[in-house]
Amino acid sequence: QVQLEESGGGLVQPGGSLRLSCVASGRDVSAYPMGWFRQVPGKEREYVAAVNWNGGSQYYSDSVKGRFTISRDNFKNTIYLQMNNLRPENTAVYYCAVRSARGVVENSSGYQYWGQGTQVTVSS
Repeated sequence: QVQLEESGGGLVQPGGSLRLSCVASGRDVSAYPMGWFRQVPGKEREYVAAVNWNGGSQYYSDSVKGRFTISRDNFKNTIYLQMNNLRPENTAVYYCAVRSARGVVENSSGYQYWGQGTQVTVSS
């Protein structure tokens, strides 16, 4: 079983930055893709970014491309999401997830383990 714990959320002004972290425990996840998703009340969980097993390939939704950067440190069993130039529409609960199969996918159903989420609020 894999446990994931996100941190780094908070309140930030438009144009500001935040760095989210997600630590995995319980099992070595270094061989598997990981991703970030977000969700606002009343809407489906939305794909944000994903990274392959060694961090060499990163994938982004069009809405965050150029502003967000996903990375991972397998020695620390941790992935990160650096979010720059944040906008009010980026307000959501952000979740990290691990896919227990090879190959990066964007569909949330392709990820088997999820964290509890961290709230990001972008507001002046």
